[in-house]
This record gives sequence, C-alpha cells and structure tokens, in this order.
Amino acid sequence: MVSQNILHGDSLLQAVDLFKEYTNGVRIVPVLRGINLAIAKGEIVVIVGASGAGKSTLLHILGILDRPTSGSVLYNGVNLTKLGEKKQADMRNRIFGFVFQFYHLLPDFTALENVLLPCFIGNRFFRRGAVTKGYTDRAISLLERVGLGDRLTHKPSQLSGGERQRVAIIRALINSPELLLCDEPTGNLDTKTGHEIRELIWDLNKGMNQTVVIVTHDEEMAKHAGRVVRIVDGSIVE
Repeated sequence: MVSQNILHGDSLLQAVDLFKEYTNGVRIVPVLRGINLAIAKGEIVVIVGASGAGKSTLLHILGILDRPTSGSVLYNGVNLTKLGEKKQADMRNRIFGFVFQFYHLLPDFTALENVLLPCFIGNRFFRRGAVTKGYTDRAISLLERVGLGDRLTHKPSQLSGGERQRVAIIRALINSPELLLCDEPTGNLDTKTGHEIRELIWDLNKGMNQTVVIVTHDEEMAKHAGRVVRIVDGSIVE
C-alpha cells in the first residue's frame, strides 16, 4: 500500500509539510504538525480523528479558507498559499465547493436562488434576476437530479434537514468545482437522512468524477471511502 504521506506529481491537490499553530495568550497551541497529503482527481478521501485532532483545520487550509503557519497547498502544481487574497477568493469560487454541517442557506432565498449564490458572487450579478439562463438551467437540472425538482421555489424553512443539505451540496457544485470539500456533512442529520446524503455524494463522485474530501465522525461514510486518512494530535497516522 502506498503511504498517505507520499506526494505524487500527478496529484490534483497536495498538502506539503503543513503546520498550523494558534496563540492562546502567551501559549502556542500546535494544531497541525507537518501534514503531507496527496489527493488524486476522482478520489473520495475521508479524514477521521478525534475532536480537536486538526481535521477541520486541515480541510479549511486545503480549501484556502485559512492559512497555515508554514507549508504549502498545491493545486495542479500552483502554490495556493502564496496567492493574494483576491486571487484566493477567485480560486475558492471556481475550484472548490464547500459543504458544512450547518447548511448556511439564506433564509429569504428560495432553494434555486441559494444554489445560484456562487454565480452571483463569481460573475458579479448583483440582482437575483440577473443570472443568465445557462446557470439557471444547470441549477434546475442539478436540483432535479437530487430529487428537488418540486422544491425550487421553497425557502429553507419549508425544507427538511436532508433537503437543505442537498441544496447546500448542489450550491457547492453549481460552478463545476474540481474539488468538493465537506465538513461533517451528515453531522446534523438523522441516521436515515445521513445515509441518503452519503449515497448522494458517492453518486456524484461516480457520475461526475467529482473529487471529494470529507471530514467526518460518520463511521459508515469512512467504511465506504476510497481512502481513509486518520489524524491523531495533528499528524497523519497510517
């Protein structure tokens, strides 16, 4: 078996010697301790570990939502950690799709409008009706694909937890990102709905060759992963 820590030249995303520290008063708290990780296109990688092990911190650094204390994140050989804030924001909008435990849907927007939010931001559409028909058709098609074709005009308060998470996943996919980064995507759902969301993510991986990185405590999700990366005290263990 190939080591989790070996970097591959053809990897889509690489973490290279990542360290992350926080300062608590005069005390330095290490969170990540020299993480090396290579992710290939089309992989599903599940990151597991105890609370406080550094899983979510690693995911946020991989998606350039946070900066490492030292080390690099490479996307197709480009060092994302060296880019300016404006360029990083553009890369986040185009390359990464983010799914979180809490759905972060706008309560006054419909399911369709929530899905189209990244299009508003990435293309500087400042009015709800300004999004082009191509984006709208894609959003409707994706929502229909996950069984929400009859929920397009429903607001989050009118949707179940599983339906909200489906909307959040489709919102993450609307700009055709290379990577889908999920932080506890089933953590706020009951067992049955969590299973449905797991199935959806795996179907998207198979049907769209979607590269997926998931942080989770969900053992069922880990069982079906293409690869499981375990973090203990900020380090990857085999």
